[in-house]
Amino acid sequence: MKNVSDLKSGVCVPCEQGGEPMDATQISKYAPQVSQWELVDKENIAKLMHKFKFRNFAQAISFADKVGALAEKNGHHPKLVVEWGRVTVYWWTHAVGGLHRNDFIMAAKTDEIYNNSSN
Repeated sequence: MKNVSDLKSGVCVPCEQGGEPMDATQISKYAPQVSQWELVDKENIAKLMHKFKFRNFAQAISFADKVGALAEKNGHHPKLVVEWGRVTVYWWTHAVGGLHRNDFIMAAKTDEIYNNSSN
């Protein structure tokens, strides 16, 4: 099994529309590597979700901007909900209608951004 540092250094790969999302066994191999993320089912689609807390809106929006830049660089885009003192991030792969290794890579990279920011 790969470790978190492997995910942080991972690269998103293009996914084919209609490809298969990860099954429960595959998800269980990666989920412990991003243990702060919650596995949620929204609209019958498995997603990774995490609520990041900040001292104020400026820090929250700065973090969201950094996650947005990461998303653009990797061609993989999350749902971001920015509120005063909080940013909720959802990762899933639209093309497969669920989770893909790319989502775990991006979750690990998002954690790294948060850990390197001043909260």
